[in-house]
Amino acid sequence: MIKKIILAVVVVALVLVGLAGIKAGQIGALIAFGKSFVPPPETVSTAVAKEEKWQETIPAVGSISAVQGVRLTAEIAGTVQEIKFESGAVVAKGDLLLRLDVSTEEAQLRALDAQVEWAQTNLARYKSLRTENTVSQAELDQAETDLKQKQANADAVRATIAKKVIRAPFAGKLGIRQINMGEYLEAAKFIVSLQSLAPVYADFSLPQQELARLKTGLGVRVTTDTYPDKQFLGTLTAINPDLDTATRSVRLQATCANQEQLLRPGMFARIEVLLPDEHPVLAIPATSVLSAPYGDSVYVVQESTNSTGGLTVRQQFIRVGRARGDFVSVETGLKPGDRVVTSGIFKLRNGMSVVENNNLTPNPEKKPNPSDS
Repeated sequence: MIKKIILAVVVVALVLVGLAGIKAGQIGALIAFGKSFVPPPETVSTAVAKEEKWQETIPAVGSISAVQGVRLTAEIAGTVQEIKFESGAVVAKGDLLLRLDVSTEEAQLRALDAQVEWAQTNLARYKSLRTENTVSQAELDQAETDLKQKQANADAVRATIAKKVIRAPFAGKLGIRQINMGEYLEAAKFIVSLQSLAPVYADFSLPQQELARLKTGLGVRVTTDTYPDKQFLGTLTAINPDLDTATRSVRLQATCANQEQLLRPGMFARIEVLLPDEHPVLAIPATSVLSAPYGDSVYVVQESTNSTGGLTVRQQFIRVGRARGDFVSVETGLKPGDRVVTSGIFKLRNGMSVVENNNLTPNPEKKPNPSDS
């Protein structure tokens, strides 16, 4: 019985040893395969670092305002008798826009004109009598004063009538009409907006650190989300003499011709002040830069030193400067002619083999204009 137990134990031990040997062989084969395995190269797109000259600019955001813009209101209360404009119409300076009822004032004016006429006749009579010493000088002076007072009363009514006839104070484009025929307008009631659209102002602010580089006459480039494919050129025309004490920024104003009248008052705008100097930079696509807490880096494509040949990548730390469109400037870390990876950088590691394919990615632009923006 004991012999049988010993024999069974020996058989089990031999089986276990055999299984361990088989497993050890499998693990050894996997380790050998892992050491000899060469991963397939990653497909990436690349771009060459190029030297360019970029004009120095100072970016800002601001808004568009009219050189001349007003919300027309009624200065004197009255009933709308005549409307001589349509919403959105273009008007010239002095065009009649609105007439309020002036029947009461016209009746008063006729009465006052009659009094003026009587006072003039009375003054002529007093002058004639004065030459004959029939009346005193004081009575003649009183007659002259009476005429001037009645003329002033008539002029006041004429001024009231004139204020009830509203005309365009300058040439421009009207907004949406806010009143109707027969409506009684209170004083200061809003009637319509009138804006002069050519030229327009671009108002913006810059921090005080930029004040030393600013002067009137510098060129300005304005862009808006409304017209992403258009640039509007203007001139810096005014710099505020004082700074905002809360933000320590200076307000500036540029003038744009706006001949097509595309820019509208109140529109948000991106503004660049164009400085006269151009500086050489080393430019690469912004998608090449891998940002990390310990610094920015790029992957430089280079010929492999292995016998198999091909291309490999080397991680290179850089210092990034200004941005322009889809490009950034590199201050240190690269030299002209270096080829950097522009897409697929997140799957790379130092020394990895790569294959170059630039047919699948869009070309970077200095003035990008995405079709779905």
